[in-house]
Amino acid sequence: MIVKDLSLSAIVAGFVAVLVGFASSVAIVFQAASAAGASNEVMASWLLALGIGMAATCIGLSWYYKAPVITAWSTPGAALLATSLQGLTIEQATGVFIFTAVLGLVIGISGWFEKLTRLIPLPLASAMLAGILLQFGFAIFNSMQNQLLLVGSMCLVYLIAKVFFARYAILLVMLSGIIIVVAGGSLDLTTVTLSLARPVWVTPEFSFSALMGVGLPLLLVTMASQNIPGVAVLRASGYQTPVSPLISSTALSTLLLAPFGAFSINLAAITAAICTGTEAHPQPQKRYIAGIAAGLFYLLAGLAGATVVALFAAFPTEMVAALAGLALISTIAANLASTTSDPTYRDAAVITLLVTASGASFFGLASAFWGLIAGALTMAIAQHQRASN
Repeated sequence: MIVKDLSLSAIVAGFVAVLVGFASSVAIVFQAASAAGASNEVMASWLLALGIGMAATCIGLSWYYKAPVITAWSTPGAALLATSLQGLTIEQATGVFIFTAVLGLVIGISGWFEKLTRLIPLPLASAMLAGILLQFGFAIFNSMQNQLLLVGSMCLVYLIAKVFFARYAILLVMLSGIIIVVAGGSLDLTTVTLSLARPVWVTPEFSFSALMGVGLPLLLVTMASQNIPGVAVLRASGYQTPVSPLISSTALSTLLLAPFGAFSINLAAITAAICTGTEAHPQPQKRYIAGIAAGLFYLLAGLAGATVVALFAAFPTEMVAALAGLALISTIAANLASTTSDPTYRDAAVITLLVTASGASFFGLASAFWGLIAGALTMAIAQHQRASN
């Protein structure tokens, strides 16, 4: 059956989805791992665990449901971790991954997914995410102070590519950065060797403040910014795949691989659109091959995790920071628009944004948590006032 349905277009779609996904956000994953104090070996283990988890879910779910189910790591989740794991140990970070995965599994099995996402209004969730991501946007221009030619050129390529080659904008930005670094003679590849990544076990530690301050926002960000859009992409393309098994499967894969660095495996949205459209195959019932192909390419990328880590370590930190920031500009813009879209929640959402972006931490709980608390309190007071009037 699979051999009969094979097509070059579907395989290419799977490859492009993985390439775009890695190129656009692997730098953010490295920043998250660095925030937790991960060594290069542990970073490579993160990519290996994520690659295995995404491969298993892409291949298994796409084959079983005969639909192009594309999974990914949570890019917004990685951004949250990069700003929230400072001061935590790698063991405590692993405890956060396990805690979030368990909650995700419960939500998936129970069928609470849609009910839970309705508890927090979209403007507040968007405001929290925008507050987290703003730091990456600022990093673009902070990096430009030290590397004007490099970062300025990457920004120019981004602006032009967004007009003419929007789907491949970040890939082109990365290539432009590589060319400039190589031409400038500042790239040292002596430490880069071709090698397979090895799994590194990290025994988890559970800190209440870390679970509440980082784990809960990570769960919310993953559900609101990855799984909900991921389901929407499938539905928009005509696939009525049941939601609960998808959420349960990705959460279970995260749980099993969390000690090796899988911080969040979830449904993909942007890269999923590459595999669910007519570009993958004119016939919708044969596009599942793109999901299987994506899984195989995820596995290869994960196995090469050690080489990927070494390559990124050889580039200037300004280039990596700019690449991460540019990759998130569209997401920042979309969430800022959602933050202020509904006048009913506007004040509460803006307060959520400001508290989250401030980086303020109280009692060991990260600013994302307090942003939601402040926004929810503002919303409750406003609703009480309206009810009184």
